[in-house]
Amino acid sequence: MLKYVLLGFLNYRSLTGYELKQAINRSTIHFWHAELSQIYVTLKALENEGCVTSKIQPQAERPDRRVYTITRSGRAALAQWLAQPITELGTKKELLLLKLFFSAQLDKDVLLAQLRVQRDLHQQRYHLIQNEMATEIQQSAEEYPQLVKDAVLWEATRRLGELHEEAYLHWLDETIALVQKKL
Repeated sequence: MLKYVLLGFLNYRSLTGYELKQAINRSTIHFWHAELSQIYVTLKALENEGCVTSKIQPQAERPDRRVYTITRSGRAALAQWLAQPITELGTKKELLLLKLFFSAQLDKDVLLAQLRVQRDLHQQRYHLIQNEMATEIQQSAEEYPQLVKDAVLWEATRRLGELHEEAYLHWLDETIALVQKKL
């Protein structure tokens, strides 16, 4: 799927691998992420497939950078992928739930500490999605008027992330109270 994430961002404008990583971190991070090394490997494969081209862009006082541009073939591959219906639910791995499932024998204070760490992490993500991502979407729509329709869908994905984090925080609060009371 990373192939299509990269094609999607390159469909907006030409970017370097590092800029693609930044774009992911500012937008899709709450539902899709990638390591920089994965991005570069995938970009090389996309270039071999003819979906992107790259050019070296010289820079004064900095190393040259490689800028990637989507091709007509890349746009067609992206459009075909976007048009394919999703006919099944995706599977999800959730490490906290896996550990919690088997944690009845764990010391209560250790378990509560782990749950509180997760609560803090989800609270941080909630604020990121609610504030920084919302601002980023608004600024992008203002800076690039041709992406106003895209921004509507970016906001829809951001909102689901926000609702997901709200629900997760609510569940963590309930689970902490349950552990305090029953274990």
